[in-house]
Amino acid sequence: MTSLDDLPIRDDLRGRTPYGAPQIDVPVRLNTNENPYSPSPALVEDLAQAVRRSAGSLNRYPDRDALDLRADLADYLGHGLTAERVWAANGSNEVLQQILQAFGGPGRSAMGFEPSYSMHPIITAGSSTEWISGAREDDFGLDAGKAVAAIEEHRPDVVFLTSPNNPTGTALAPEVIERVVAAAPGMVVVDEAYFEFARTGTPSALALLPGHPRLIVTRTMSKAFAMAGTRLGYLAAHPAVIEALLLVRLPYHLSTLTQAAARVALAHREELLGTVDLLRAERDALVGWLRGKGLEVADSDANFVLFGRFADRRAVWTGLLERGVLIREVGPPEWLRVSIGTREETAAFRAALEGVL
Repeated sequence: MTSLDDLPIRDDLRGRTPYGAPQIDVPVRLNTNENPYSPSPALVEDLAQAVRRSAGSLNRYPDRDALDLRADLADYLGHGLTAERVWAANGSNEVLQQILQAFGGPGRSAMGFEPSYSMHPIITAGSSTEWISGAREDDFGLDAGKAVAAIEEHRPDVVFLTSPNNPTGTALAPEVIERVVAAAPGMVVVDEAYFEFARTGTPSALALLPGHPRLIVTRTMSKAFAMAGTRLGYLAAHPAVIEALLLVRLPYHLSTLTQAAARVALAHREELLGTVDLLRAERDALVGWLRGKGLEVADSDANFVLFGRFADRRAVWTGLLERGVLIREVGPPEWLRVSIGTREETAAFRAALEGVL
């Protein structure tokens, strides 16, 4: 029988493991940071009509540059952005992949400050870019001086900042981002996949785009917009960055139906984002409850909570799974991450965790 080891894959991919959050059919799934609230019947009906309108032209390729969608995304983001400064792809992971294809590659390097999003080093490796791991503080924050020192030492071509950070939920202060942008010799990517869940008044890196042509801010519709199944990620940057991505994007990479679904979601954004306050409140209540149980909890500006510490976190994870609750075994040793679900799902998690503890 032929195995992977028998195939002539690239040497730098040998021994690696693919990304994969467990997909297990249990009553309560709180492991992939999805918005637990389903689209309303009105949104579903509008989406069905949009698909119906598009179906008659599916024999033709979609709008290659997704101009109408990018204009809608720019309108949502504000900050004076236009379609020429916004780009979209199949989830934020494809956005990140295109960035590394354009600005990374053999002989180049990318740096991130870990623990952070596990796909950053995976996508970096897939583009034959060297990955350099920087460190966060004990509270999972990022010290600007240390970050600048690491950048000056390694001179990476791409720097990843994640705010709020996954899996810790930590948001970055604007001055940290500004100092990193000033020190970085190449591109700086601020991954804001969970930004809509940040506390009110938390500034976005979008405000820093004017005057910083090497800054990229990425977002997604998979989290707060409750459209994970649509697979739509996007970024805002200088128009020259968009030109660079056009050199590496695949032709017609966004299907007609994906573009239609995303535009319907943006039209219903007030409804979809209406659940954000509920999830924030549930998150903050859960943080207090976990701390009341004597557990350590990272301050979170996202729709998930990192908590610990456990001498045997696998035993805790397994114990929860046996009680019908799936969370994520990810991040630093001794810690676990739970997504914020509905009130009923969070109550089930609390009951299960009490049983395990």
